[in-house]
Amino acid sequence: MTEPPFRSGFVCIVGRPNVGKSTLLNQLVGHPVSITTPKPQTTRNRILGVRHGAGYQAVLLDTPGIHQAADLLNTRMVAYAVAAFREADLVLAMVEPFPERFEEPGPQDRMVLDMVQGSRTPALLLVNKIDLAPESRVLATIQWYGDWGRFTEVVPLSALKGRGIDTLDRLIPANLPVGPAYFEPDQITDQPEATLVAELVRQSVFRRTGQEIPYSVAVRVEHMAEKKGLLTVHAKLYVERDSQKGILIGKKGRTLSAIGTAARLRIESLLGVRVFLDLHVAVLKNWSADPRYLTRLGYPDR
Repeated sequence: MTEPPFRSGFVCIVGRPNVGKSTLLNQLVGHPVSITTPKPQTTRNRILGVRHGAGYQAVLLDTPGIHQAADLLNTRMVAYAVAAFREADLVLAMVEPFPERFEEPGPQDRMVLDMVQGSRTPALLLVNKIDLAPESRVLATIQWYGDWGRFTEVVPLSALKGRGIDTLDRLIPANLPVGPAYFEPDQITDQPEATLVAELVRQSVFRRTGQEIPYSVAVRVEHMAEKKGLLTVHAKLYVERDSQKGILIGKKGRTLSAIGTAARLRIESLLGVRVFLDLHVAVLKNWSADPRYLTRLGYPDR
């Protein structure tokens, strides 16, 4: 018997902030290539991961959360998501179950729906975090989106626990075009190691500081070299105000030390090598509102 043709294509994961897009990407790839935190708007750029499935290869695009941008950095983040959406052969639109007493999507989910409605790209609706909601709310959400009629399938899942991944393994290739593999079987992302390292440092900042600090921090790897099994990394954390620098460093440097330790352990786990991580904090006033600084720190106008 003739084997079915190999399928491949670009799969864009879209949704409002903190809906679970990065968690799903990491689950599908099998490795943490996109940072996750409990706070919204963690992903700032397009992160690419690769799922090597039976008879198919899905090039997965994790995108910043779709939201009403109020500043230049967030405007560029949303632009990255829209650009990735336009490249896609398949869209995975993620939502959460409706909360009690609500029977339709909120404004940020509506923005995602409008994007899907205005496109001819095949789309699957993923109702994420079903492990955190009563079955009645999950069923009401599935029914509402199913009645809307735009999606090829509505799939309940828990990206965190891996529930529903088997269903996606069937539906993703069914909606991809016939084509060759774009990446080698052992390649899971197109991100340079320096970018992955910077993102893991930023994840550690998110998990150890509160309020506005994580959203005012950019991380840039200044130098990275490996010698005799030791990877040496020098990275700089940029904040916008002197007060933020003090908070990030902490009393006697304890906060920055904790950030560095947590990031180093994650980098070692991801790259499989011992790491010496040297972190410094610098003030770059209002970097998130300056087009030149945004481009310098990895957020160009596309």
